[in-house]
Amino acid sequence: MANRKLKSAVNIPLEKIRPFEGHPYKVIDNEEMNTLIESIQEQGILSPLIVRPLENTEDEYELISGHRRLRAAQKAGAKNVPVFIYAVSRDEAAIMLVDSNLHREHILPSEKAFAYKLKMEALKNQGKRTDLTSSQVATKLDSATEIGEVAGESRDKVYRYIRLTYLIPELLDLVDEGRIALTPAVELSYLTEEQQCSLLGTIEVEDRTPSLSQAVRFKKLSQASQLTDELIDSIMQEEKANQREMFRIPMERLQKALPDLKPSQVEDFIIKAIVYYQKHLNRGKDKGAR
Repeated sequence: MANRKLKSAVNIPLEKIRPFEGHPYKVIDNEEMNTLIESIQEQGILSPLIVRPLENTEDEYELISGHRRLRAAQKAGAKNVPVFIYAVSRDEAAIMLVDSNLHREHILPSEKAFAYKLKMEALKNQGKRTDLTSSQVATKLDSATEIGEVAGESRDKVYRYIRLTYLIPELLDLVDEGRIALTPAVELSYLTEEQQCSLLGTIEVEDRTPSLSQAVRFKKLSQASQLTDELIDSIMQEEKANQREMFRIPMERLQKALPDLKPSQVEDFIIKAIVYYQKHLNRGKDKGAR
């Protein structure tokens, strides 16, 4: 695509740029966004956005890469932004959009789900072999394998993520929050929308989420047209070995206090910190008793 890019970036008015319709990545007004806004106010946009000319319009462009930068530029009060312009089709742009974000440090499961689906549909439109509903092992290269090679994931895992797009938004939020793991979430995606809504109500009342075995049972009962609200409540009220009372702290709050730690390191750090602090308190008690 290099031959389609202008030799240098050009400045165009913000008002002429349209977000990519249905783009899968969330643009959130958080601390990182505030930092980006301050950077733009002080230095401008250092990395140009990537856009494509919109069909059947005059001087309007669809954003391919840089949705966070566009949002920050808007909030920073910028009037124009630097862009590289690619003369590509909607499907080519979709593939570029997905691939340009796949190696970000933090990608939510919901973002991966809709990104993989968007790319698979684009590849399908370009004539690639694909099947959005299949999860069987492939015998030759297909779109899911191609997506997985770029993303560093297996073909089957690509399909599992795409299944998440069949969840109602509220259950998908629980997956993003880490309260429901990927595998049980995939099983729950086979429930009807009405059954998922019923399950969500039970989750909120019971303050617990289904285990993998429960999710598998829900799927089997749903496919046999036997899953009722009463059965959902009954199964969810069963005691689970892995369901214990939990104390939750939002990840965003932890990242502010522990910015240099990866999410996988946070739990060990907190436990060690508590043990260290408890020893400190005990030493204080020993001194006071003397």
